[in-house]
Amino acid sequence: MDSKLKPERTVFSLSCLVINEQVSGSISSIYPSDFGDIEVQGSIQFAVNYIQNLGEFHIFVVLCRDLAVADNKKNCSDPYVKCYLLPDKTKLGKRKTTVKKKMLNPTYNEILRFKILMEVLKTQNLNISVWHNNTFGRNSFLGEVDLDLSEWDFRNTQINDYTLKARISAQTSAPSPSRPNDNRGQMRVALRFLPQTTHRKTTSRMKTGEVQIWVKDCKNLPPVRGVIIDPFVKCTVLPDTSRKSRQKTRVVKRTANPMFNHTMVYDGFRPEDLREACVEITVWDYDRLHNHYIGGLRLGLGTGKSYGVEVAWMDSTPDEANLWQRMLQSDGEWVEDDLPLRMLVMAKTMSK
Repeated sequence: MDSKLKPERTVFSLSCLVINEQVSGSISSIYPSDFGDIEVQGSIQFAVNYIQNLGEFHIFVVLCRDLAVADNKKNCSDPYVKCYLLPDKTKLGKRKTTVKKKMLNPTYNEILRFKILMEVLKTQNLNISVWHNNTFGRNSFLGEVDLDLSEWDFRNTQINDYTLKARISAQTSAPSPSRPNDNRGQMRVALRFLPQTTHRKTTSRMKTGEVQIWVKDCKNLPPVRGVIIDPFVKCTVLPDTSRKSRQKTRVVKRTANPMFNHTMVYDGFRPEDLREACVEITVWDYDRLHNHYIGGLRLGLGTGKSYGVEVAWMDSTPDEANLWQRMLQSDGEWVEDDLPLRMLVMAKTMSK
């Protein structure tokens, strides 16, 4: 058998698990929620171009006209232009122009650049927004334009004039922790629970067993920063977030469709533990300095509680909960599904 396809197996004992009723989840918000009450008006002129020999996407920001007044005392604004490639703002970061002081009709003539593959660019939306720069407080939103690059004719490099629109993308582009994100790829995973009988001095017979998680493969993983990724998978069983409970696969180099064929084993489970625990599986792009999160799954009953305590991570989707329920009823047989990866509200220690 090819060594790359040879099944791998790692084991963790639930006897190390410590129930922590203070476990909570947190996620950093990158989506501004306060856009003020300024009525959007005016327009923006820009052109887009893909420079093939550089592998760069250029946005030539020319000017804005008739912008709304953000500073009523001075009857003017200090506008700048900001660009993102959606749906995931974190992948490539933002680009922005200089700030033009005390202007409602600023001229920029600046080029904003993204290093990205053309095939990836065609899956993105370009979001261009105009903001008033407030040195001592929140910046104020002045309007935006969205371009669907999957439908864009890249032969069109002319400067075009676009009417600025009120903000709608804050509600549509932010990934929700409670619903799948269609752009994060899929994972094929199988589960089974094998009951065992142990003999201890304190009790004559105690029924426990092991949960086996077979991570088979992933499909259609998105690139990070416009580059094909080096994916690997991490796994833990919540509520335990200790390092001892974490297992991971090997790194598969330069592929959006990695084959892992790796089985992770967690033993010492009582049947009642299975209703309180949740298997968290996450996919990452390996980087020597900082690994990049791609997406994940939470396999559990999705009740919102663990051992009577409300927890953010017991949030399985219906498909994820269905796979876990099938495992509980499978009598030791493998159950399998292809599940969409999604953004997760990470337990605090798992994000490190």
